[in-house]
Amino acid sequence: MNQAWMSWLAAAGVLVTLVAVAFVALRRSRHEAERRRRAEAAALELARQEAGRAAAQRAAAQQAAAEAEARRRTEAAARREQERIAAEQAAAVEALAAVQAAYLEGERLAAEQAAQRAAAQAADREAEREAEREAEREARRALPPPRARSAEPPLVMVADDSKVVRVKTSRLLAQHGYRVVLAEDGARAAQLIEQHVPLVLITDVEMPQMDGFELTRHVRRHALARHIPIIMITSADERLKAEAAAAGVTLVLGKPYAEDALLACIAQALAEDGVQA
Repeated sequence: MNQAWMSWLAAAGVLVTLVAVAFVALRRSRHEAERRRRAEAAALELARQEAGRAAAQRAAAQQAAAEAEARRRTEAAARREQERIAAEQAAAVEALAAVQAAYLEGERLAAEQAAQRAAAQAADREAEREAEREAEREARRALPPPRARSAEPPLVMVADDSKVVRVKTSRLLAQHGYRVVLAEDGARAAQLIEQHVPLVLITDVEMPQMDGFELTRHVRRHALARHIPIIMITSADERLKAEAAAAGVTLVLGKPYAEDALLACIAQALAEDGVQA
């Protein structure tokens, strides 16, 4: 009995020991499983964090790359704009230099032309003065008309603002035995009439200070010269001819005229006035 009891107790102790060992093993297994689970969770969280950091780094790298590309494009565009502005400025400077050079060349050419014109005008004036002096010498050398060698040649006054016309006309008249008085405009002719009343007055229409119509009306009011024949040199305009006739012109000679026509008009005017040329 005692031996059986002892055997039963021994078996019970072994069983309890096995149960205790199994319980301890079970707890240890559970602890180990929990530890592994926590480790795996921590590893998973760490992996997620690492993945997040990697994604953030990739995004940051992409953002940095995009910003760098944007800066590169902006800088390239700025360089191209600066190059375009520099090219435009250089072209503007070249154009301005070309304009200035053209302006200076134009001024030089204008100065040369002005000098040439001044020289030509001076030569023309000297030629006109010499022609006038020659006409005066020829007039002084002119012989009196053969009809009356003791009488003075008929005096003809020429009023014209053109020196060329005055010289040409005076030379022509002097060669045909007329004395000539020259006036550069109507006002000068009116002054000369007070000193020398001509037998014939030849006048142009357009003159400064006093034109041919005003001179004609002045002569027609003059006490001593109102009767003298007046030959007006004008165009073929009928209105001017009518105005000349109204002013008191004796004969109208159209432009251009031949020298024989002028001499014939003078002879006709003197004949109508009762003077034999």
